[in-house]
Amino acid sequence: MPTISRFFGIAIEMFWREHNPPHFHATYAEDEAVFEIASLDIIRGHLPHRARALVTEWAELHREALLENWELCSQLKPPNPVPPLE
Repeated sequence: MPTISRFFGIAIEMFWREHNPPHFHATYAEDEAVFEIASLDIIRGHLPHRARALVTEWAELHREALLENWELCSQLKPPNPVPPLE
């Protein structure tokens, strides 16, 4: 499970051979949520409100890179790192 970014205790990961819709996993402490890239809605799991807001802000800034990484993963290629939220 390649980690593509880390910020404020949050790890963002993408997996190879994942199902549609394009998405990424965000983990914070014991909580994990799966975010759809197009809508940035949580499609599975849960994050605390503040962590969810940070992930959403980060993903809005890097949506194009997330979609490019989704395409790489679907081709079984390693995703590129994405800058953290600062």
